[in-house]
Amino acid sequence: MAHRTGEHARLLSGVQARRIAERRLRDEITRGVVVPGQRLVEPELGERYGVTRNSARLALDVLIAEGLVERIPNRGARVRVMSGSEVVAVLECRQVLDGLLARKAAENAAGDQVERLQATVGRLRRAVADHESLECWELIQEHHRLVAEAARHGLASSLVELLQSRVARHSFQFLLRPGRAQQALAELTQVVDAIAERRADAAERAARAHLQSGIDELLREPTEA
Repeated sequence: MAHRTGEHARLLSGVQARRIAERRLRDEITRGVVVPGQRLVEPELGERYGVTRNSARLALDVLIAEGLVERIPNRGARVRVMSGSEVVAVLECRQVLDGLLARKAAENAAGDQVERLQATVGRLRRAVADHESLECWELIQEHHRLVAEAARHGLASSLVELLQSRVARHSFQFLLRPGRAQQALAELTQVVDAIAERRADAAERAARAHLQSGIDELLREPTEA
């Protein structure tokens, strides 16, 4: 019995280590600390995050499955490089799913869930006014999480989470552009107002419009030669 308990404890420790490495690397990719095309060496990652090389490898496997990292034959792992057209494709899928979730949230949200959405928009307004870009980013992610929770549509929520991880870095960098945080605040305020007023059609339109503004911005950028 003692032997089994020891094995179980080691397993939990390994899972926790993998999650720590996974979370930290995902965050560094999102914020641009590590950049597209940058090599990811397992021993170096393990040392940086204070986990074993095996835990670092398992974390890389998770991010490979999410599309953030890729393995190149004979060259190891690197942060995946996404073209502008790939990012647009992901956002187009997100647009449909986010619209569905906003509609369902307007139909299904409990009163306390609406209050949390409104409170999050209030905090986002203060963060925008204070030019706190990282806090703005975190609050926008919180908004999407709360909408998904209120929608009670597990499949759409899980698909959005997977798609978001692929373009998190692009979304964060996009938020840093002049005026974008203010625009996002206005767009998400419309989503929350429609949900609070139980206007399902308007909630869906507002959520889709929020994604469309990002798509339009990307499509206006010059393509690489």
